[in-house]
Amino acid sequence: MLAVIVRHGSAGDRAKWREDDRLRPLAGRGERQAAALPGALSGLPVHRILTSPYVRCVQTVRPLAAALGLEFEETPALGDGAVRADVMPVLATTGAGTVLCTHGDVCHELLGRRKTPKGSAWVVDVGARGVTAVRHIPAPR
Repeated sequence: MLAVIVRHGSAGDRAKWREDDRLRPLAGRGERQAAALPGALSGLPVHRILTSPYVRCVQTVRPLAAALGLEFEETPALGDGAVRADVMPVLATTGAGTVLCTHGDVCHELLGRRKTPKGSAWVVDVGARGVTAVRHIPAPR
């Protein structure tokens, strides 16, 4: 089953943000990355969108959902700090064509410490052996 894992767009410097980190929005670059996501994923069969409830993740998938006429679903299992054991049950039940938007640490958990720049995506195969990266979709500049 193929799915797409997206790391949220650029959201500025975490250390400079003074409010609850769950509320940290996308920066200008992150907004451009989110706006480019529908084009970056064009040609892929997307039927469902799941996202971390953090504002920057929701903002990242909003343009994709609008472009595809889909609703997105927030799931705490994709939140910052989630571990593989939190995310694998979600992946196992999502079905092919699902986009999952999450955080860098979660991407590292799933993709084995690969570089996962903000705004980038990975097409992955989810099977009995876990998550296998099939193709990298670089973040728009």
